[in-house]
Amino acid sequence: MTIRLGFTTSAFAFALAFATPAAAQQTITINIGSSHPESNIWAYAMKNAFQPTVDQLLEEAGDEFRINWVESYGGTLYRFTETRTAVRDGIVDIGMVGTVWEGSAMPLQNVTYFTPFATGDHELLIEIFDQLTEELPELRDSWAEQNMLHLSSLITDSYDIYSNFPINSLADINNRRINAPGTSANWLQGTGTTPLDGALTTYYTDIQTGVSEGALSFATGIQPTRVYEVAPHLTQVGVGAMYFGGIAANLDSFGSWPEAVQDAVREAGRATSRAHGDYVTERAEVAMSEMEQAGLQVSELPEADKQAWVDGLPNIIEPWLEDGGDAAVTVLKAYFDALRERGVQPLRDWDEGL
Repeated sequence: MTIRLGFTTSAFAFALAFATPAAAQQTITINIGSSHPESNIWAYAMKNAFQPTVDQLLEEAGDEFRINWVESYGGTLYRFTETRTAVRDGIVDIGMVGTVWEGSAMPLQNVTYFTPFATGDHELLIEIFDQLTEELPELRDSWAEQNMLHLSSLITDSYDIYSNFPINSLADINNRRINAPGTSANWLQGTGTTPLDGALTTYYTDIQTGVSEGALSFATGIQPTRVYEVAPHLTQVGVGAMYFGGIAANLDSFGSWPEAVQDAVREAGRATSRAHGDYVTERAEVAMSEMEQAGLQVSELPEADKQAWVDGLPNIIEPWLEDGGDAAVTVLKAYFDALRERGVQPLRDWDEGL
């Protein structure tokens, strides 16, 4: 009996070992969100590039982990003025952070808004800021100080003027009222134009009701909001593409994830940067085509007028440099060095004399 019992127990244990899966898949819940809807170019990158790339990378790594994505897009949890604090405080684990709205808390990330007419190549801008954020402690640490890890760069396509009147020369915007919120108001200094506050969501009504006569904005923002219906004249002035912010992870959340998930999230961030650039290029082309078909009249400001505009701007970078100190100087020099290394010649050398 003893012998038989031992044999039976051993056989059962042997069979059980082969019946049990080698490793059970573990589910990690990640809360992801944004203040903007999925149709927006920045939220689109998160939903349609970042999330599926994380899933694919984890599957390729052995499928040990899967992500349960809890999505809060479209401002369901927080407004556009709260993107930084939402990620910092863990309201979401991963989110879109609009550093453009964080001039006090994250001023270094806004260098492009103080250096207009530098480049209209938004894909190049993504490449540069992914690199600078990884290599410069001044940028990398400023994310960490906010309890965030930068994963991917987000940008705009080039800013131009959409108006309800034709613009053939720089003189045509003198004594006009143009929506140019926040830092972008600086770009109109010296032109005789009155900049007005506003946002993509207000431009249509502002122009329609006569509060303003146009907006300084970009095609991928103007087309979905149909601003071109009340501002049927586009004058390409080449203010340039801007670094808007980034996709970031809450550092506490990130630190709690298994290494394989951390690796997938980081790699997905890099892949999303590339996909975001490609998508904005595609969307800008489609937006322009659709707006022109709807009657948008497109013209370009003469080069002489554009140069006169640039030369007439005061040194708008100076207050930013004074507030940011040595860190701001480092970031500005690195940014313009990176532009020139890639063959870009900005219309104004905002780093001159540093």
